[in-house]
Amino acid sequence: MGTICGGACGCRQHWEVPGRATRALLATSIGHVLPHVARTAKALGLAVYSSPQLVDVVDDRGGHGLERLFQRLARELTAAETEAVRVATDPPDDGAALTARLLTAPTLAVELARRGVTVEVGVLAEAEFWSVYQPIVSLADRSVVAHEALLRGLVDGREVGGGDLFFVAESAGWLHRLDRIGRESAIAGAMPWLGGDDLFVNFNPTSIYRPQVCLASTERVAHEVGLAPHQLVFEVVESHAIADRGHLVSILEHYRSLGWRVALDDVGAGWSSLSLLAAVRPEVVKLDKGLVQELPDDGARTVLKAVTDLAHQLGAVVVAEGIETEQLAEEVTALGADMGQGWLFGRPVRPDPPVEEPEGRWQPVERTR
Repeated sequence: MGTICGGACGCRQHWEVPGRATRALLATSIGHVLPHVARTAKALGLAVYSSPQLVDVVDDRGGHGLERLFQRLARELTAAETEAVRVATDPPDDGAALTARLLTAPTLAVELARRGVTVEVGVLAEAEFWSVYQPIVSLADRSVVAHEALLRGLVDGREVGGGDLFFVAESAGWLHRLDRIGRESAIAGAMPWLGGDDLFVNFNPTSIYRPQVCLASTERVAHEVGLAPHQLVFEVVESHAIADRGHLVSILEHYRSLGWRVALDDVGAGWSSLSLLAAVRPEVVKLDKGLVQELPDDGARTVLKAVTDLAHQLGAVVVAEGIETEQLAEEVTALGADMGQGWLFGRPVRPDPPVEEPEGRWQPVERTR
């Protein structure tokens, strides 16, 4: 038995879930369910032994295959069907003990719940994830200086935006995992083409419990791909929902100890973001998109000017988001914003993979004199 993340992060410390199983017996009297289970297990590369009312599934890969099977079944079986199937994981080999175990085994619905496998988790576990990137430009000369990574997913053949993915992840208790996937996807996907530009990566502070542990894989990916620390800017999202500012500051201190920078998003949207600005002292301040798009409204202009001036006094660079017209670009430039982001400068796109030169292709050789 263990925690949902092995206990390393400190998340859900009191929610015990079963460890990985390498064998599962599933029994039911509903005729069509077990053939479906057997087909699904075989498609996942698992060994399957069937009888009329029993399916024996064996995983020779340490339990990862059975985890995927449970995730698929959570999606594909109805609630009534999961209630009608009994499942015994890692059962004894002795005949009498095995029979007793099956008689007292939990239903598949209970087993899925114990493992934290819900329909939402099943959807996320089967999804394909990647990052798209939106350019950020210098307002002085319109040159691209950075890119913000945004998560996308393919779910049942449909592309799903990051907002919907994180909504489902939060309801499924998968927020910490999806946030990690987003960070690592952003870094790995940018390296083939990023060059010397900066990379903005979103993160939700509520998904990180112990920075030294929860961010270790992100640090490893950045190191493995060779991304210079000063190019990484981690952008705090959902700052309005942060209850423990001390915890947020500890996360950001860990980021900075690695040479990474910090951006605060949606500043100006409310008093909480302004007070957070003083507490966090980010290297980058991103003006609230809603306020930017209210320009040339006098009230919006007054607030944005005050935020921009305060950010500069604190030593931060200011990015104006949501710029879709030349008029807005001129407005935020006049207010003192340093950089701009929005459809005027480019929409989020998934870059094409770099084209590799065929081996053996002739290359000119510079002659020495």
